[in-house]
Amino acid sequence: MAMLRKRRLGRTGLMTTELGLGAMDTPTSDQGAATLEAAIDAGIGFVDTARDYAGSEHLIGEVIRRRGSAPFLIASKTFSRTASGAQYAIDDSLRVLGVRYIDVYQLHDVSTPEAWAEVMGPDGALEGLKTAQYRGLIGHIGVSTHNLELARELILSGEFATIMLEYSAFYPESAPLLELAAEHDVGVIVMRPLGGSGRTSVMRRRMEEGTAGALTPANLLRYVLSNPAVSVAIPGARFPSRIEANVAAASNYEPMDDAERRELEELAARLY
Repeated sequence: MAMLRKRRLGRTGLMTTELGLGAMDTPTSDQGAATLEAAIDAGIGFVDTARDYAGSEHLIGEVIRRRGSAPFLIASKTFSRTASGAQYAIDDSLRVLGVRYIDVYQLHDVSTPEAWAEVMGPDGALEGLKTAQYRGLIGHIGVSTHNLELARELILSGEFATIMLEYSAFYPESAPLLELAAEHDVGVIVMRPLGGSGRTSVMRRRMEEGTAGALTPANLLRYVLSNPAVSVAIPGARFPSRIEANVAAASNYEPMDDAERRELEELAARLY
């Protein structure tokens, strides 16, 4: 079996497989546990979850308990904007996951100036994460955002070891922010690398019909992993077959050149 390549997760110094798993929707399938087990067996070494992903931490905790330990890096997130709320969230994550330590804990969806001011203010969530870090409960502090203008501020603040951004052939606008993060040694976690479940459903239907052309999940993953500023891409998966397809694509790709990237972006723009 081909081995997944590894990349450095910014200044965390952690080495992660460049293919991870976004576990938001994994528990919504009756094959959720099998999907996570398939990811582990395939060597995926990074799993992203959140307090507010219904059933996600619980499912991961069940698998960890069966395995006896977590054979992957764990990243979780909280929507809490206060120091006390963030600390409670971390305590809950640790209990549900069944671990004593979480590798990366992120402030979830800091996408408005108001949210940014709140988490950074006195008794804000960032203060709570720093306290948990001091207590040895979490390793590194990260942030996720859907606001590219604010992403620049988050990167330049120096407060975050990782940032989660959307990036794909459907959403290439974030590429300059990925480069900025890399310049400042901030690890980049890419969400929605395949464009989201609605688009992947359309693409898979076209693949069955023989009309997909170059716009396939495998090429979309290749597009993202061709960017050296990316630390880890976290496509979601609800079935073991999706894990197998993603691992096959990530294990055997050649980086795209500029012409291939532009072609895929054009095809993606025309999908819908």
